[in-house]
Amino acid sequence: MSFLTGIDAFVRTNEPLALHTWLRVGGPAEYFAEPHTTEQLATVLSRCRQEGMTVRLLGGGSNLLVSDAGVKGMVIRLADPHFAEIKVQGDRVVAGGGARLGHVVNTSVREGLAGLEALVGIPGTIGGALHGNAGGRGGDIGQWTHSAKVMTYSGEIIERSRDELVFAYRQSSLDELVIL
Repeated sequence: MSFLTGIDAFVRTNEPLALHTWLRVGGPAEYFAEPHTTEQLATVLSRCRQEGMTVRLLGGGSNLLVSDAGVKGMVIRLADPHFAEIKVQGDRVVAGGGARLGHVVNTSVREGLAGLEALVGIPGTIGGALHGNAGGRGGDIGQWTHSAKVMTYSGEIIERSRDELVFAYRQSSLDELVIL
């Protein structure tokens, strides 16, 4: 069985990462995956684990400088709408890790939910913002986070509650591979 068998519908080889970064620089990813479902994401992670392949996540590409030499291993981007859904449930916004931070802020403001407006103008995705505790003068995303659903390297999905999360200046305890 070839490495790409069964995942070739959403995995490409030698994908130029310059197409996916704000600075439009960077060489190719050896493998580049854009899964459409959580199951496809788990499958590609399982395949990479079996092969001992390095896996990296690419968010909005706004805080990233990629070498012209490229990246070995698998780069995964959660660009599918499945990973970018934004819902309002009462006084909470539930957003997928691939959702653009600006869209989440706009949704919360439109729905009359205060707090996230301090994040206006910060580029990237919710997953990247949570991982790096994005913020500005008015506060950071960590102070407004209730919980986070993550996928580990083994493909296990875990819900991390507020009391399990630690946020500090431009860092968080969200070290799992994927913030869903």
